[in-house]
Amino acid sequence: MTPDPVVLGFDTSAAHCAAALLRGDAVLAAVHEDMAKGQAERLMPMLEEMLTGAGLGWGDLDVIGVGTGPGNFTGIRVAVAAARGLALSLGIPAIGVEAPEALAWGLPRPCRVVIAGRGDMVIWQDFAEGAEGRPQQAAAGALPPGPAQAAPATGIAEGVARLAAARAHLPQPRPAPVYLRPADAAPARDAPPVILA
Repeated sequence: MTPDPVVLGFDTSAAHCAAALLRGDAVLAAVHEDMAKGQAERLMPMLEEMLTGAGLGWGDLDVIGVGTGPGNFTGIRVAVAAARGLALSLGIPAIGVEAPEALAWGLPRPCRVVIAGRGDMVIWQDFAEGAEGRPQQAAAGALPPGPAQAAPATGIAEGVARLAAARAHLPQPRPAPVYLRPADAAPARDAPPVILA
């Protein structure tokens, strides 16, 4: 890998489409678009626009970082599938980063990251020096005692990119979605066979 690797990080785990492009420690570009749906249609054009705006192409990338959730089921799958496909086609690593740890990047420890979820639910995770919990879900008013909630120091996509860059030299599993509850999609019912005459 080059001394100043080019890292693309992106996240669609909530009602947004976010991406950041780094070269070494420098942020070349960062975009965050709020959207309740449409991430699947917007993500790749957004990434292409970001690369073009920075004077780079897909072949200039060294590492891809992707937000793996927890969060919106469909959004997480969109980003993870895109990252795996890009990594395979470009021959570079794709590194999964959970949403709370991306938002905790650069924050002093101990701290607690809280992300709005569905209804009155939140996703939260505590971070301490040398020890991290796991993402959990709870009602907004029912969090257990712990460190003070911290405001993120960076956008989620930049946190994803920075953690991916830091982990790029270590063996990493393929990015996979992180879910805190089972999928709410019902399995298809058995349909009668279609007979073509």
